[in-house]
Amino acid sequence: MIATLVAHDGLGQGDVSAARDALAQAGLAVAPPVWIDAGEAVDLPFIGDRSVARAALESLGLPADLCVLERGNRDCRLFIADMDSTMITVECIDELADYAGIKAQIAAVTERAMRGELDFAEALAGRVALLKGLAESVIEQCRLERVKIMAGARPLVRTLKARGARTILVSGGFVPFAQPVGREIGFDVQIANVLHMADGKLAGTVAQPIVDAARKRAELLGAIEALGIAPAQSIAIGDGANDIPMIEAAGLGVAYHAKPKTRAAADAAIERGDLGVLLHALGIARADWVTD
Repeated sequence: MIATLVAHDGLGQGDVSAARDALAQAGLAVAPPVWIDAGEAVDLPFIGDRSVARAALESLGLPADLCVLERGNRDCRLFIADMDSTMITVECIDELADYAGIKAQIAAVTERAMRGELDFAEALAGRVALLKGLAESVIEQCRLERVKIMAGARPLVRTLKARGARTILVSGGFVPFAQPVGREIGFDVQIANVLHMADGKLAGTVAQPIVDAARKRAELLGAIEALGIAPAQSIAIGDGANDIPMIEAAGLGVAYHAKPKTRAAADAAIERGDLGVLLHALGIARADWVTD
């Protein structure tokens, strides 16, 4: 097993020593630290239980992101990711609603759905219905004006692809956002919901079946089988409750600036840094990131 500490704004030797001591006090056999990038990311190899190590390290409250993983997780052959608030900085449906003048109303429902307080399918149908009559052209306008790629997304996906991983963007959002976003970041495949249109306007409905939590998990498991890889070689990342089933099914499930339920379900959580933290968690030094 490996515990990795990442602090892109600086990681001190005192933090590393405290982490080693915490692991040892939890009854784990800890090897000497191995720096991935000096002062930024460090591995603490150990023998023992992943959950015990994570609990011991989280109790320290160190100013760093923490990932506890199996060595096999670092041979990533499948990377599957949520889009809204994970690969991009916004929730697209909330931004679309702003053009209709109802952002606050829809954003409140989105927040509850992402926290797992509402049924995802019902919440999606209700929000899309409120957008009925919005001009189709507003979707592209919204994408160009509001959608920003999350920091670290491009190097994360492109580095994993360069190392042989299949990359899939699977979103409970919409195809007109997911396809261009996925292509810009570098994903091999983009999967999302199809919005119905009528006379150049949103019809207020989406095609069935929708991309929900079950679909996300199914895409992960289907890709593992199709690629013929071990489950440990798969990584899933997301922020909302609808990402939990795929996060739990992946070899390494990662919560990214996530809702509490999602964070609790994940093997690792990125709370402080950007998506580049995951590259460090996989033992990849910054000099080896693909940035173009």
